[in-house]
Amino acid sequence: MTAQLRPSLAACPACVAAPVEPAKPVPEDVQIALSLPGIHCSACISTVERALQAHQGVEDARVNLTLKRALIKAAPDVRAADLIPVLERAGYEAHELDAGALSATQTDRAGRDLLMRLAVAGFASMNVMLLSVSVWSGASDATRDMFHWISAAIAMPAIAFSAQPFFISAWSALKVKRLNMDVPIVLAIVLALVTSLWETSLSGEHAYFDAALTLTFFLLAGRYLDYRTRAVARSAAEELAALEVPRAIRLEDGRETEVPVAQLAVGDLILVRPGGRMPVDGEIVEGRSELDRSLLTGETLPVFAEPGLAVSAGEVNLTGPLVIRASAVGQETSLHRMADLVAIAESGRSRYTSLADSAAKLYAPGVHILSALSFLGWLVYSGDVRTALNIAAAVLIITCPCALGLAVPAVTTAASGRLFKKGMLIKHATALERLAEVDTVVFDKTGTLTAGTPELINLDDIAGEDLSIALALAQASSHPLSVSLTRAARAVGAEPAAVEDVSEVPGYGTEGVWQGKRVRLGRAAWVGATHGGQTSAWLAVGDQAPVGFLFTDALRPGAEETVAALKASGKQVMLISGDTTGAVEALANRLGIANWMAEALPQDKVARVQALAGQGKRILMVGDGLNDTAALAAAHVSISPASALDAARVASDIVLLGTDLSPIAGACDTAKKATRRIRENFQIATVYNVIAVPLAVVGLCSPLIAALAMSTSSITVSLNALRLR
Repeated sequence: MTAQLRPSLAACPACVAAPVEPAKPVPEDVQIALSLPGIHCSACISTVERALQAHQGVEDARVNLTLKRALIKAAPDVRAADLIPVLERAGYEAHELDAGALSATQTDRAGRDLLMRLAVAGFASMNVMLLSVSVWSGASDATRDMFHWISAAIAMPAIAFSAQPFFISAWSALKVKRLNMDVPIVLAIVLALVTSLWETSLSGEHAYFDAALTLTFFLLAGRYLDYRTRAVARSAAEELAALEVPRAIRLEDGRETEVPVAQLAVGDLILVRPGGRMPVDGEIVEGRSELDRSLLTGETLPVFAEPGLAVSAGEVNLTGPLVIRASAVGQETSLHRMADLVAIAESGRSRYTSLADSAAKLYAPGVHILSALSFLGWLVYSGDVRTALNIAAAVLIITCPCALGLAVPAVTTAASGRLFKKGMLIKHATALERLAEVDTVVFDKTGTLTAGTPELINLDDIAGEDLSIALALAQASSHPLSVSLTRAARAVGAEPAAVEDVSEVPGYGTEGVWQGKRVRLGRAAWVGATHGGQTSAWLAVGDQAPVGFLFTDALRPGAEETVAALKASGKQVMLISGDTTGAVEALANRLGIANWMAEALPQDKVARVQALAGQGKRILMVGDGLNDTAALAAAHVSISPASALDAARVASDIVLLGTDLSPIAGACDTAKKATRRIRENFQIATVYNVIAVPLAVVGLCSPLIAALAMSTSSITVSLNALRLR
């Protein structure tokens, strides 16, 4: 049969005096991690948690929707293999993750840290501003000095705490002898504080404590907005490593022994039960079954497994137990090599220079040179170091890139909000900038352009009696085609026939006895039918001619419209899949995709994407399987559906939350508009500096004017960003 898958002790004195039997160690509870690619809402969370907690031995189960992962605390005798069928009966696909290979449970520490620093800066700036209003209103002499010292007492510790992200970032850049946007920010804050302290100690009229705090507050607001637009990025290579099976059943002199995969060696005999994932690369030496390779290669049709067939780590055994002899273990397995491929691809993408960094390369040196020239000029003109330092501080504050610091996060926040309403989650800070540059779109097939589940297409041609017999056989199997047939038959009200002695023959199908006749449902060769190349299951009733049940992989909603819209916008559309040539060609013709590639291995996909990039193409890769992960990481920008496995979603810059592909074309247009808004914000900040800098250089900018100008530019930039909504 063929299929399309996705798939403190207290004691009395007497007790103390009496001999005590050593206490037996209490076995610790185990922690099980499961990947749940099919969950998408709060109802899914509730259903999964209830199903898991109802299972005997499970003490606690928590589902993380963002990571599409369940963490289960259970008794020592509970295994992931016991829980996966529970979830499948509840309607959810599940895969075991190696909890030890995953990082410790990730919390939103970075977000909470930024929010706390933002709150401190905001509270401190409000209090210092109140004191500054009193100074601006005419407070003088001892009163003014007292207000300045109180402002210093508030501002110094507040900035030392709140501005740490900028200090750390600036120091990181300076250590490697380069400039980023945080270098002039830190210089302005430090110089404003030093100048203000000096002025306060000399009983001067002006101090910049309020401006330094306001600057810190606005920039932290931009940093927090930027953080909230994306999920915390984790390594896709780590996720791939977590998908490697943590334990395996080794056969030792005919005995089954469960051991950690790390203890396996080349030549070991390993038992893989139905539903289990291959822990190593090897060769089948005993048993017959079918293998689901869709997550690794993209093949929709399971492979018939028999002795002599080579298998790879990560493949799923479908119907019968298999004994394999290990030929590659640990870091030598194909799955681990794929993880290495992803890690290499990820490192290449990190070389992308964002618009903000590009602006910083030009802006930061200019600001520093201008401030230094102002200091030297006033020092020569007035001969007063104090006056020259005040002017230099004013120039730095007035030109400090507060508006530039908000230019990108204000736009990405607005654009991300717009796309989120349409069902797309932006994960990476520069994803929109890169998406706007795309000229070529590469799609995977199974699970991306198609739904990845088989759909019965010739139900109307099946006689009622044949359908009832097939239903009786299909409902006794968990094979994907049987599941699909069962669902379709029940949808039209079919009732199962009275078939007796139903049993499943691993790798072939299901058989039984109906009215004294042997009936079989399964592979074409098993029932004596001629296989036409299409995904199918065949029913044989006694000596009658076999009846074929034909299946297809249904298109995802919006697939045709998305391909047409992308081509209409002038983009080249390609299809690269690990599926068979016939299946890929048929889909390409149906969607009007002229450029396609079939039977592509993961390394072939990466090589193709990199070759296109070498030709100057900017690639958008859309995929969902493990075989797509390295290509997703290597592409200029990437999208994966929410139904994709963790590794693919993590490698992607954008996650498509729904099943409809339609938002992809619109996202490209939104990205272009967002990039235009970012450039407009840079222009606004430049115009503001052209007007304000001369005033600061000639000494006409008091701390009040500097603070107002800074706020005005920041608000203008934010309002321009909101035009995206």
